[in-house]
Amino acid sequence: MSRLFSIFVAFVASFLLIGPAQAEVKVLTSIKPLQLIAAAVQDGVAIPEVLLPPGASPHNYALRPSDVRKVQSVDLLYWIGPDMEGFLPRVLNGRTLPSVAVQDLPGMKLRRFAEDSHSHAEEADEHDHDHRPGSLDAHLWLSPINARVIATKMASDLSAADPANAARYQSNLKAFDERLDALDLRLKKRLAGVEGKPYFVFHEAFDYFEDAYGLKHAGVFSVAAEVQPGAQHVAAMRARLQEVGKTCVFSEPPLRPRLAETLVAGLPVKLAELDALGGYTPATAQGYEQVLEKLGNDLAGCLESL
Repeated sequence: MSRLFSIFVAFVASFLLIGPAQAEVKVLTSIKPLQLIAAAVQDGVAIPEVLLPPGASPHNYALRPSDVRKVQSVDLLYWIGPDMEGFLPRVLNGRTLPSVAVQDLPGMKLRRFAEDSHSHAEEADEHDHDHRPGSLDAHLWLSPINARVIATKMASDLSAADPANAARYQSNLKAFDERLDALDLRLKKRLAGVEGKPYFVFHEAFDYFEDAYGLKHAGVFSVAAEVQPGAQHVAAMRARLQEVGKTCVFSEPPLRPRLAETLVAGLPVKLAELDALGGYTPATAQGYEQVLEKLGNDLAGCLESL
């Protein structure tokens, strides 16, 4: 009996010496792609949260009271920056815990919208303030180079906030880098056969991905969703499609622009989707690669089918 009591005392003493386990570091990201990068870094430790639900626009999301409370309370918050989530700065002003606008990180390779990027959407241009010529292209997560920079920052922050798991975060970062190397090779091979093939997009969101893999869209039909273009504008866009011949026109889920069917009626043009946000991708260690790989497969698949 005394031996059992001694074992019990030793157990209690060891528990008291160890102390309570450190609380899990709560990570929140503004959009799904950042959540997927964080999930790769936190793999096996925790699952990061994401602010925007699938299908929500990061340009004009309306925060709910529960969203504001979450933004104020999480340990680490990551967002693209004011060029993407214009709804966040006002809320972040009251936040005392760390928040990181990844567009400002050293080492990021940033692009700006070209001066002629809206030459085919004159009628709707006044309604589209997100992609003004010369402004920052904030779709920066579609560059694997930038994803590495973001992941490195996340691993550093998490290691400082949670030293007990620092080795795991660094190991996860290394694994993420290695998977991106393999992904890069797969995408270059997959997309090599469609380099130079013309295609069109409704939303100028893919320049980072195109730059990484030698692609370039032939035109942007950047008509704001709430604006119904005039007949002259539609005719001008159809004329561009007729010049090209067989091609693909890509919109983004969840909604296909109302203009789409009218635009391609009677033309040898296929309508397809490219998902820059991967809104329904599970938050796993491989989620980021899945978004980019699907993007490449969907783009190549449509162009190869012409």
